[in-house]
Formats: sequence, C-alpha cells, structure tokens
Amino acid sequence: MQKTSSSSQTSYNCTQQNEFPLVSVVITTKNEEKNIENCLRSIREQTFAGVELIVVDNFSEDRTAEIAKQYDAKVYFKGNERSAQRNYGAEVASGKYLLYLDADMILSPSLIEDCMEKSECAGVDALYIPEKIVGKGFWVKVRDFERSFYTGTVIDAVRFLKRQLFLDVGGFDEALVGPEDWDFDRKIRQVARTSVADVSLYHNEGKFDSSRYLKKKGYYSVGIQKYVEKWGSSDKETLKQTGLRYRMIGVFVEQGKWKKLFRHPILTIAMYCLRFRVALQYYKNRSKKT
Repeated sequence: MQKTSSSSQTSYNCTQQNEFPLVSVVITTKNEEKNIENCLRSIREQTFAGVELIVVDNFSEDRTAEIAKQYDAKVYFKGNERSAQRNYGAEVASGKYLLYLDADMILSPSLIEDCMEKSECAGVDALYIPEKIVGKGFWVKVRDFERSFYTGTVIDAVRFLKRQLFLDVGGFDEALVGPEDWDFDRKIRQVARTSVADVSLYHNEGKFDSSRYLKKKGYYSVGIQKYVEKWGSSDKETLKQTGLRYRMIGVFVEQGKWKKLFRHPILTIAMYCLRFRVALQYYKNRSKKT
C-alpha cells in the first residue's frame, strides 16, 4: 500500500538552509546540446544552494558534455539505456538526496527547496513532481492536459528521494526499457513514505511529432511485456498500468478529476484520440511478438 503524506506545505523555518544536506541532481544525456543548457541553468538558479550536479552522458557526438562542464557539472560516460545511466549516477553521487532528470526538463526556481522542505521537515522519503509539458502546437497542449491527470498515480514515478533508499531497492531494473519507472516506483512505495511536491518542473517536448511519439510508444511495448512477466499478469497494479479500463477511464475520473474533462471538452476529445492511437500501437506491437 502506498504510504502518502497528507501534510500541508511546511515552513522552511523548521531548520536553517545551511543545515540541509547535499542534493545530487543526476541528468542522463545523449546528443542533447539543444536542451541541456536550459536544464543546467535552471538547476544553477535554484533557491537552494546545496546542489551537486552530475551528468551521465551516453557518449554524445555533439557538444553535450562540453556544455555540461561549463556549468561545473561532474560529467561521466555510461551507456546503454537511461536505467544504467541513472544507477551509475546514484553510485557516484555524494548527496543524501537524489533528483533524477532528463535533459529536456527545466526546474521551477524553488523546486529543490520545496522537495527538501518536505523531506527534512515533514519526514517524506520520496516525492512525485508534477510535470508541465511545454512546446509548440495544439498537440503539446493535449499532452500537457493528459499528463496533469497522472501525478502521484501508478502511471507516475517518484523523482526526488533519499539516495540510500534508491540503493536499498536496487535502483532501476536495467533489463526493462520503458516501464523501468513503474518498476522503480512500486519498489519505493513498498518501503517508503511518499508525497507530491507543490512545485512543478517543465518538460520541453518541442514540436509534437505524432509518428515519432507513436514509434517510441511502440518501442516501449516490448519492455512492458517484460514488466508484466516480472510482476505477474494478474497483479492488480500491473492490470491498472497496462489495462484499458484504468488507462482510458479510471485515471481520468478518480478523485474528482472527471470534472476537468468537462471543463475542457476539446482537449478531452483530442486526448482520447491520442490515447486510442497509442493503445492501437501497443496492441499492434504486442501481436507481432506473439
């Protein structure tokens, strides 16, 4: 059962900032010179100063590593998938806490301060961070609308947590590609107290490309089958994460979220069109493997 904190935002006056332990921010990269600087700048502009910046690069062929070093990041080289990169970043990190990011993410200025406040003052072990999808075009707005329903659900995953907790659960399963976040998150929830940050991060998806988006979802479908095999096809949580009932209805209506569907009918219709295309791609790829 998920152990979720119901505490409201705690005053940062519960302790002095210089008493707070170090936070290691781990960013996984591969040919991200177009995105990495905005991400790094947002970290360096945090209101919380105790940050160790770690970039684990998958042998980029562009200026990603060079740009990272300009922001005094510790740069390491590791492949092949992001799970291995994240695990390596956690191993070399010095902080008590970890925040893992993708290169196309941008932090709100007070995000780390908010996470530290909840962790150190309210006793939370791991935090979900609300994501806002940004970019160009109508379909990016649709993606942002869809993502707003997922925060703190079994489709989401914690991003900020104690480093020792990360190590205790074995980090990310490197055999999974796609649903490794789900796998990691459920391991954390089995042993930890979780909550949701009050401050968001921004995920820059640029201009939405439906072909590329569906191709990526199709690629992840193989990993989803491995995930189902690991946790069992009859497992209740697995059924929610991979089944049509929850993915198409449940996650959008639970806890009063259905009201938002009616407030934004155009976005709702477009979102369901996109979700149906993803579902078709998933079942199409799965049928090829059977």
